[in-house]
Amino acid sequence: MRQTINGADLRRMIISAAATIEIRKQKLNDLNVFPVPDGDTGTNMSMTINTAAADLRKAEDPSLEKVASIAASAMLRGARGNSGVILSLLFRGISKRLKGVEICDGVLWAEALQAGVDAAYKAVMKPAEGTILTVARLAAAKAAQAAQENNFFEHVQLAALEEARAALANTPNQNPVLKKANVVDAGGKGWVYVLKAFYGVLQGEDVVAPESEDMPTVSEAASFDDFDTEEITFTYCTEFIINRENDLDPEKLRDFLSSLGDSLVLVDDDEIIKVHVHTNDPGKALHEAMDYGSFATVKIENMRLQHTEKVMTEAEKSPKIAEPQKPLGVVSVCAGAGLADVFGNLGVDAIISGGQTMNPSTQDILEAVNSVPAETVFILPNNKNIIMAAQQVEGLTPKNVVVIPSKTVPQGVTAMLSFNPEGEVEENTQAMAEALDTVDTMQITYAARNSDFDGYLIHEGDYLAMCGSSLFGTSRDIKVLLRALAEKVRDDGKEFVTIYYGEDIAEKHAQKAADLFAEICPDADVTLLSGGQPVYYYMISAE
Repeated sequence: MRQTINGADLRRMIISAAATIEIRKQKLNDLNVFPVPDGDTGTNMSMTINTAAADLRKAEDPSLEKVASIAASAMLRGARGNSGVILSLLFRGISKRLKGVEICDGVLWAEALQAGVDAAYKAVMKPAEGTILTVARLAAAKAAQAAQENNFFEHVQLAALEEARAALANTPNQNPVLKKANVVDAGGKGWVYVLKAFYGVLQGEDVVAPESEDMPTVSEAASFDDFDTEEITFTYCTEFIINRENDLDPEKLRDFLSSLGDSLVLVDDDEIIKVHVHTNDPGKALHEAMDYGSFATVKIENMRLQHTEKVMTEAEKSPKIAEPQKPLGVVSVCAGAGLADVFGNLGVDAIISGGQTMNPSTQDILEAVNSVPAETVFILPNNKNIIMAAQQVEGLTPKNVVVIPSKTVPQGVTAMLSFNPEGEVEENTQAMAEALDTVDTMQITYAARNSDFDGYLIHEGDYLAMCGSSLFGTSRDIKVLLRALAEKVRDDGKEFVTIYYGEDIAEKHAQKAADLFAEICPDADVTLLSGGQPVYYYMISAE
């Protein structure tokens, strides 16, 4: 049984934990109980901890203190979503306790786990029971008890793992939403995976993430400075998966894509078509592919930009911080070209592409803040799962940062209408925060899975209407939900309605939705705008 661990051990533990989360991230995503397609706990935790694993792989023979510090720093910047932020805070606390330490025994490890819990609880304003916080807290408490009985590291880690498993199993009894869905907490499950991976390393059972099919295995890293950016013939690496919905011959798609670019790989079976192609016109590729079915995934990357980033020197990679040219600036998060235009027209300095299922990292937000030439930068997260990541930016930049806790895009728009670029920081903070409660947000999306929630029997593919964070109604007919929401707007006496239609809605259909609101709410001023947002067919602001 292992009595202590050193830097090499902790490094293996964290890398193994990152691989474990990566392998099981979809299982964590599937635990998200609400049927709206926002199951991203596993993705957020994986992306967060893998930033640490990537940096640790590059570190040469680091000490225990250095391993903990590298992991905490990387995860702080790479944190995505609430689950990712809390995970980063657990490691931040561990790092603080291991500062100045070369060898860690059971007692010290129990103290480090508790320091992680303290850091996480301190950052969460209203901690809820039945979450990752509960699982981590009970595991740390058990570790402290076990350390008094036996100071061996392995004994303490096993005790923490066993208690975490028990705490996780009890989360449905602490959270009525989990109990209703008959699942355990996704974030808590992720922490159990981490502790299990830690213990596995002590047993000589390191977990290794599978190699990506698209990545070479000959060397750790290729040299990108041997050729010029202009040598890249086709700019966009385009990858997508189509859910097959007809019997069209994929060979026709292959021929079309071959004429459009190079590096084509097309694999198909009875259910899907998977495509990888380099092209200068990804739009044409996607448009042609739509004839074969619906998209399951789409990824488009600018290879010229990627190459430029690869050949930057370490000095060039250092954070670029714009010199202040004005007192106040604003950064906003949103998804969709139309919504980006709205915020830009309202005076937002920098737009971060993200939102539901696409949570930007703390590093993404930090870079946007640093790019704004202002002394004080306001951040509009516009999603409840991005607020915590935004709050971590303070302290990472010399700029003064103020996070306005907007949970929806309409709240962010209303906050910007209250923003005075010539005003004082305190005055704007108060005005923008107060504006959040003056707007009602309604959204229509779809159910990603079958569920029984809030008295609604929901079937996969149903349209869902949300009012604030609550489920308003479900239907197989989107017009039924639009009419019901319009009647609510009328009954609530709202005077101004703005309808943002998403990327999957044609303008002519959106116009019919706006006409319906105008008909049912004759006293309201109805405005229709193309938001271009994913996930949500309609996003409606009512004031």
